[in-house]
Amino acid sequence: MEQGDLSLALAGAEVIDLLAAEAVALDDDRIVPGYRPTTTDTLLDQAAASLVRETPYESVGDWLWRRGRGLSAAYLAALEADGLLSRQPRRGVPLRAGHIVLADSPDRRTAAHRWASDEPVLAFLGTVVGIRGTDAEGSVNSPSVDDDGVDTVLAAVHDALLQLEALRQRRAIEQAAFDNIWRGD
Repeated sequence: MEQGDLSLALAGAEVIDLLAAEAVALDDDRIVPGYRPTTTDTLLDQAAASLVRETPYESVGDWLWRRGRGLSAAYLAALEADGLLSRQPRRGVPLRAGHIVLADSPDRRTAAHRWASDEPVLAFLGTVVGIRGTDAEGSVNSPSVDDDGVDTVLAAVHDALLQLEALRQRRAIEQAAFDNIWRGD
């Protein structure tokens, strides 16, 4: 899983959480800020504070790219600061950080239960970032959610991930062409 994929998915999950908290509404694909609830989630509070509050409001796709920049690293740092994960030292190399280990906490158990229950939105986000498998044809199916706003956000996440993959492919082709020029191929 690439960090950019995870960051885009996290930004999408934030919009869904903000929709659920009624901190935002969607007007077509535009994020319209509502009231700013106080949450116990610092990163979600930062997300709410960073909303564009003037018309024309920001599209979900633009939000994903702006908010998603470096978001996975921010979540990782926040989880580490809250003591919800730690880095286990590698054997024989005491100063190098090793594997990240999740702490056993009520939040982790709740998240594991939600993941195991195959919640449609979590399953979709897990699939598009490569944590879960695709269907037999290798495609990602949109979950059956009875919320047009959530559907809009999930479609925007999927589109952004496709754009990111296309950008990666273009860069790989350009790099290969550059390498061929230098080698004289």
